[in-house]
Amino acid sequence: MPAAAPDEQQWLAAYDPRAFTPVAVTVDVVALTLRAGALHVLLVERAEPPFQGRWALPGGFLRAGQEDLDTAAARELAEETGLHGSADTTALSRVHLEQLGTYGAPDRDPRMHVVSVAYLAFAPDLPDPRAGTDAAAAAWHPATRAPGRPQVPDLVFDHARILADALTRVRAKLEYRPLATAFLPEEFTIPDLRAVYEAVWGEHLHPGNFHRKVLSVPGFVEQTGTTATRGGTRGGPRARHYRAGPATLLHPPLLRPGRDRPIP
Repeated sequence: MPAAAPDEQQWLAAYDPRAFTPVAVTVDVVALTLRAGALHVLLVERAEPPFQGRWALPGGFLRAGQEDLDTAAARELAEETGLHGSADTTALSRVHLEQLGTYGAPDRDPRMHVVSVAYLAFAPDLPDPRAGTDAAAAAWHPATRAPGRPQVPDLVFDHARILADALTRVRAKLEYRPLATAFLPEEFTIPDLRAVYEAVWGEHLHPGNFHRKVLSVPGFVEQTGTTATRGGTRGGPRARHYRAGPATLLHPPLLRPGRDRPIP
């Protein structure tokens, strides 16, 4: 950053930030993963007021002057998932983390005007969470309502809206970007990939049509040369293993059922 000119240095020395109403900045993280074939979101039980004992997205205040927003989001995610040490480097490297949006309604937090920068994170096989320093408990909860499954608890602040926005984002991104592979280990089968789309979209997809569609998209996946250790449930051939390909956009896209119905 270029140094301030002498007249600017004098102005900065006399500048009083207390002349403005203080505004705090936090980061909140919508962490998604697949558990038992269903999409789950990481939630924490608040240990302190406000809303002590209620469920919320993991997050916390930005450490002003010490970290940027991306670093703060990664720190909060690591604290709640227990991925702290060097042994967890590989697991952390598989986490897809992107900024979701900014939420700044004046009354969203009863303490003061708090602006939250929300992040979306997803990865395969994230571990059982460990509550961080400001949480009484942490747990994976089903991210969507489904018959026979526990319901998402009522969330405090505006976190229900943030979660809804995150689900809309990830459902749309799976149409045009190869991010479904971020929910899977490095090697996977086409049925594994289909399970991601079905869990996120909440739709049953025809196996054969999905298989053909995926392989018709250049660079989406590429074969590893290995196969699964077992054949299909009906005694068919063993499924081939794939890895994420080099594509960053899916062309043609895999549109959700009902959007010109390319994958019935």
